[in-house]
Amino acid sequence: MATGSRPISYSIIVPVFNEEAVLPVLLRRLDQLLDRLSEPAEAIFVDDGSNDSSPIMLQELAKRDPRFRYICLSRNFGHQIAITAGMDAAQGQAIIVMDADLQDPPEVVDQLIAKWREGNDVVYARRLSRAGESRFKRSTAHLFYRLIDSMSSINIPADVGDFRLIDRKVLDALRQMPEQNRFVRGMVAWLGFRQAEVTFHRQERAAGETKYPLFKMLRLAADAALGFSDAPLRLAIWCGLSVSGLALLYGAWVMALWMSNDSRLVAGWSSTIIIVSLLCGMNMLLTGIVGLYVGRIHAEVKGRPLYVVQKRLGFDHDQSAPARAPVRAVHE
Repeated sequence: MATGSRPISYSIIVPVFNEEAVLPVLLRRLDQLLDRLSEPAEAIFVDDGSNDSSPIMLQELAKRDPRFRYICLSRNFGHQIAITAGMDAAQGQAIIVMDADLQDPPEVVDQLIAKWREGNDVVYARRLSRAGESRFKRSTAHLFYRLIDSMSSINIPADVGDFRLIDRKVLDALRQMPEQNRFVRGMVAWLGFRQAEVTFHRQERAAGETKYPLFKMLRLAADAALGFSDAPLRLAIWCGLSVSGLALLYGAWVMALWMSNDSRLVAGWSSTIIIVSLLCGMNMLLTGIVGLYVGRIHAEVKGRPLYVVQKRLGFDHDQSAPARAPVRAVHE
């Protein structure tokens, strides 16, 4: 897709879910960013099932300003899938992903582009500080990145979210990874390529409420752990071996007491109940870990589309459907 006779150089992808409070400020700052860029650019808003006035604002913008595009998903598929939908539609040579809450400042995009111009294929934005977040949120985020780094066989940069720039060839490689439970920042790290970073101070959310409460953060952490590490499976093996070893030692000790007619061998239920409860609890825990992996395999085998598009605005007619094969587009 081109603006006039010039192809698009930059695609800015912004997933949106109920962001009516912050959209006016975001749109003004994005407009300033697009005006500042020296080459043609597009901003793609992916509406991930919003039920406020966000869709109305974004559709009106896409109709009157050719630099803005709008994709409406048929329901809320989740942040990582919304990013994927935007990437599928992006036409630029450099693709920038940023959140709509302005905690990812649009002004940092200039620094990302500068690093890309130096020959880097992936440029990610590392947070130096996280304003407006509780001590609990900061400490759990710190713990999350350290655990993932220690568990995974790839280097996933710490204190880095999805705010980044990737080159077109990185995007082409990323689109060959069709997994359902997506952890985009881990997938990009797995691909490799030449990577660089810029740093910024993350600001407090401009308006509205966070779309990543504790439950969603835990789910994202699970996707990261299960998708990029087999450490939980190894842990299950070692836990099983440890419990079995302890059970054998205890059995040998009981046998020794029985053979020596030791008076300490008194029939009782307490020790039996404790051991049985321990073994049952460990069995359920380890079965659950294995079950998580089996469940992910089941989701992949079903082969369902990652998302379904309900409406697209601002795109040419010959681009009315995403290029990703398994994705269906339903238009109004």
